[in-house]
Amino acid sequence: MALSDANAVISGIVGVHGPLETGVRGRCPATVAEEVSGQRCFHRLGCGGVSLLVSIPAATFSPKEPRMSELYRFMIVDVFTETAFAGNQLAVFTNAKGLSDDRMQTIAREMNYSETTFVLPPEQDGDLRIRIFTPARELPFAGHPVLGTAFAVAGPLQSVLMRMETGSGLVPVLLEREGAKIVFGSMQQPVPTWKTFEDADELLAALGVAGSELPVEVYDNGIQHVFVTLSSADEVAALRPDAARLSAVADGAGVNVFSADGDRATTRMFITDLDMGEDAATGSAAGPLALHLARHGRIEWGSEVVISQGASIGRPSTLHATVEGSEQEISSVAVGGCAVVVARGEMRV
Repeated sequence: MALSDANAVISGIVGVHGPLETGVRGRCPATVAEEVSGQRCFHRLGCGGVSLLVSIPAATFSPKEPRMSELYRFMIVDVFTETAFAGNQLAVFTNAKGLSDDRMQTIAREMNYSETTFVLPPEQDGDLRIRIFTPARELPFAGHPVLGTAFAVAGPLQSVLMRMETGSGLVPVLLEREGAKIVFGSMQQPVPTWKTFEDADELLAALGVAGSELPVEVYDNGIQHVFVTLSSADEVAALRPDAARLSAVADGAGVNVFSADGDRATTRMFITDLDMGEDAATGSAAGPLALHLARHGRIEWGSEVVISQGASIGRPSTLHATVEGSEQEISSVAVGGCAVVVARGEMRV
């Protein structure tokens, strides 16, 4: 702030006008400027003495370098669909070098999708590193952000394998192409742990269902998911959970309610730690869902499960999941699907 600007501030308060002067006592009125304890103090002097004291931090007057904003390119990808405007939406910032943690979180809140990813140089043995943010927090791993980022980044590189560093470790994504076009991607997910969900009765009450065909269990592959099994897709579609009660009992875990008929499953996933209600396609839950079915004898180990999700919120999605091994030794958890780039843009940050 210049002295003339300060004069305007003071004049606006006391209703007088005139140039701001420093150290002038022989003229009336005048202003004396001095710095006291880090404050630049302006004394507006009338003929009878000091009539007003205004203190403004001295740092206000220090010359500052203008903050240079930068343009960051992003892509919008619909994941687990072959059709635009279906599947689960994702924003991918393809070169996030230079963005702070706080700025990434702010951008994710601005985009307001269930997740936004930021692509960074690798730190270990990967081809790239990604950070995944919801509008509220960072996640170590999530399925559709990994797959969607692979589609976004690998397209122009003609890559068939992307090794992506996440907060839960290295996730390889194998890409199938028809010519230059990527038509399918499959990621090797972290093998989850699992345990019995302790408050199953309250969870079922919050969902408004009488029971679960399989044990109610919670799986953790970087994100926690609870699974409740119903007898038909119609029952799954008819769910009207008590959101507040569900959020309280789930304690941040995603609540997955599904039915299965052979190698086909229909699921809905309720997001309990974000004000988003329901997810259109949940890649991080697809692997555990297949594992849940294999562990309880509903499918053979190594068979592919085709999962339908998102129709209830107008974003139909298809996910493919396969678990190899046995309950004693799980060798791999693979989840795949398609994705479509629907928009490109840039943000000035």
